[in-house]
Amino acid sequence: MSDELILAIETSCDETAASVIKNGVEIVSNVVSSQIESHKRFGGVVPEVASRHHVEQMTLVLEEALSQAGLEPSDLTAVAVTEGPGLVGALLIGVNAAKAFAFAHGLPLVPVHHIAGHIYANRLLTEMKFPLLTLIVSGGHTELVYMKEHGSYEVIGETRDDAAGEAYDKVARTLNMPYPGGPHIDRLAQEGEPVIDLPRSWLEPGSYDFSFSGLKSAVINTVHNATQRGETIKPEDLAASFQASVVEVLVEKTFRAAGEYNVKQVLLAGGVAANKGLRAGLEQRFSGSRFDLIIPPLSLCTDNAAMIGAAASIEYQKGKRATMALNGVPGLDLEAQ
Repeated sequence: MSDELILAIETSCDETAASVIKNGVEIVSNVVSSQIESHKRFGGVVPEVASRHHVEQMTLVLEEALSQAGLEPSDLTAVAVTEGPGLVGALLIGVNAAKAFAFAHGLPLVPVHHIAGHIYANRLLTEMKFPLLTLIVSGGHTELVYMKEHGSYEVIGETRDDAAGEAYDKVARTLNMPYPGGPHIDRLAQEGEPVIDLPRSWLEPGSYDFSFSGLKSAVINTVHNATQRGETIKPEDLAASFQASVVEVLVEKTFRAAGEYNVKQVLLAGGVAANKGLRAGLEQRFSGSRFDLIIPPLSLCTDNAAMIGAAASIEYQKGKRATMALNGVPGLDLEAQ
């Protein structure tokens, strides 16, 4: 039986990416063109700028992915693309590139949910064992997803306000750090001590939901109050205290859910999964437990197309196909997949 080779495209935010994935588990090529430098001066992603960059980069990234893989379009099994969620203008570039490529070469088109992609980045490391739980932490998402089998998603907890990544960016702005703030706070936190008392938002007993806006406000108020009193707060200690609060809640809720849902495996996914404090916190909490903790390498945490190809393989085998009417869906529901 010949190998399944899927060309995947990801343009949901500010990375233009294409990848070829073999049999759902092996990266043949993986190309990512980041736009961070363009968005830095605005302190965040500007959707119109992101879309225009995708237009400029899309063809080059696609050609590079095929060239690195040493493949022709005729060698491919299918084309996959992120359908949503994401910035609608950005999604449309990837969706239309995928439709054009699939139409031109007579290939099936497979739509993929962006968060399912983040989860399936882990399958590029090791086979998934069900039932499993994934903690997804990124700029726009913070959720706990339970999976009883491939392609089945149940969101058991999610943020009620800011995602963890948003809170990091807003706190970084308060400390006059450049965008994206997450890596800067993480680096600073390693040099400080969590000596400032900041709130932990546990919400109702038994809830797996998250809330970070109160913590973000507490950090901003702490800085303002100190400024008014003419005091100086060590940024390293503030970063360490903020990170300790975020990590403690994420880790404890994940550990509790893993026990209640009696899972075999716990996966980490999303851009904030690159955070050293979070990775260390999870490893420490799950050390010696009966759960198999999987943490992806940094290259598979941030947006990329390899993860989309890995998720697409499952959807392709389930028989999921899109027509030429496929559109970008900014608020696409994971549980409806």
